[in-house]
Amino acid sequence: MRTGAKCVVDAIRDAGVKTVFGLPGGTVLDIFAELYHAPFEFFLVRHEQGATHMADGYARATGKPGCCIVTSGPGATNAVTGLATANMDGIPMVCISGQVPSSMIGNDAFQEADTVGITRAVTKHNYLVRRTDDIPAIIAEAFQIAKSGRPGPVLVDIPKDVQRGKTEATFSGTVNRRGMKPIYEGQPRQIAKLAKAMNSARKPVILAGGGVIAGGASAELTALARKAKIPVTTTLMGIGGFPDTDPLALRMPGMHGSVAANSAISECDLIISVGARFDDRVTGKISEFAPHAIKAHIDIDPSAISKSVVVDLPVIGHVKPVLRELIKLIEPADRREWLARCRKWCTESPFAYDAKETQLLPQFVIEKISEVTRGDAIIVTDVGQHQMWAAHFYQYTKPRTFISSGGLGTMGFGLPAAIGAQAACRNRNVVTIAGDGSIQMNFQELVVAVEHDLPITVVILNNGYLGMVRQWQEMFYRKEYSAVRLAQNDRARNEKIAERPPAYLPDFVKLAEAHGAVGMRVTRKNEVTSALRKSFAIRRPVVVECIVKPDENVYPMVPPGASLTEMLQSIA
Repeated sequence: MRTGAKCVVDAIRDAGVKTVFGLPGGTVLDIFAELYHAPFEFFLVRHEQGATHMADGYARATGKPGCCIVTSGPGATNAVTGLATANMDGIPMVCISGQVPSSMIGNDAFQEADTVGITRAVTKHNYLVRRTDDIPAIIAEAFQIAKSGRPGPVLVDIPKDVQRGKTEATFSGTVNRRGMKPIYEGQPRQIAKLAKAMNSARKPVILAGGGVIAGGASAELTALARKAKIPVTTTLMGIGGFPDTDPLALRMPGMHGSVAANSAISECDLIISVGARFDDRVTGKISEFAPHAIKAHIDIDPSAISKSVVVDLPVIGHVKPVLRELIKLIEPADRREWLARCRKWCTESPFAYDAKETQLLPQFVIEKISEVTRGDAIIVTDVGQHQMWAAHFYQYTKPRTFISSGGLGTMGFGLPAAIGAQAACRNRNVVTIAGDGSIQMNFQELVVAVEHDLPITVVILNNGYLGMVRQWQEMFYRKEYSAVRLAQNDRARNEKIAERPPAYLPDFVKLAEAHGAVGMRVTRKNEVTSALRKSFAIRRPVVVECIVKPDENVYPMVPPGASLTEMLQSIA
């Protein structure tokens, strides 16, 4: 006989989990009593959102489901943002939440919330466990659902009395549930049609998305592109799925995509989406997206097909075996003219910035991160201008080396996700790139990295603004800067004193030191490289605050509602 709480911990262990993130509370005390004796490395977070983002970062870095445990009521509601982030990006995660005793559900009990109802829209699946006997099978099924088909987060809500109940139930074997049998191989006839279209296309383009990363198909994608001589553009979620250094690489498409990627999409006669869902930030104005192209889509999720862009050649299946079959059917083609045109776009209009600018530029900082790490770090970003610059100015050559909140665009994601990634990859350099706005949303989690001796480097690009919002207000709202200024440099300025040092509020260096980390501040170009090298040599959590030009903008930019051909290179 085992208690339900013991069943939970045993089932997590049986799923292969070695690392758990979470925060205890009244309705999960029985589970935490069992965790005390369990063979897990447990990370005590300071906010439940941190727990979900850490589990998310762990999953993105490894491909294995992340796991977190939270209490009922506010514990579960605090986890909602992290669940929604993982759900939008297709990240496998299992979140165990406590619930008030079954007899109290619906009575507005202390710390009660309808967790299943609240999370239904932001999870791949969720459960309210009614019987102790069901726990072993449900937990096993939750992990299977999280990683099968298009991955996603699963929540298991367990009332306190169900945790305390006893059972002889066990679970072994395979999970067999209706709806959990995705098509993996792809329909041979559809694959043959796509191969025929690829062989006859004069100006084809591959659009590679997060499905390439999730499906472990980077090698197959690279082999296909090189054999077929087809240029590749990678979405934000697909970064690393195809090497940026390859001559066929067009880099990122869309709102802040490269001139080469957006131009190639606009002129191509065939576009093949491989595990990309035609997100609105990629397509721009849908009616003018790839207007001359036959549109093909390879995806394991049938609901993604023609969801936003109507496709001509759908192939439902796992990208890895589908790409392997396509490689067999590809014939040699002469695409020298098309490749030369694409290469000209890349050469004439690369991601660039004003190298003569005397102020420290964020793009320069990210280039130096790429140089110092030799492109071999795991880069984790928050959301905003710095996220786009991290996509532009660091060269990615391997999958699972760029971790970012794509679909939901969650500020506060970067630091806890980096902790999860570093927990999974102890021998790798993990760098968080954040803005001074986003880093403040979950800065408290830095102490978790300190407690576990995780040598993450947190690079804060401090421009004194909510930068991306300020850019939009500059470009589309008549420069009426409403509620975006974060800098406090002149708040306490005494007019009688001509020279007064800036009053940094918050002072990120002191804040880092207060959490037990190392803090540095960089204000000049010639300080960046040495600060980064020092941060990696210390092998402790380090915060490197870079005071960058406050009004630098991200370009290229496709205005909202515009087509990809209407890219702006500058405000002028």
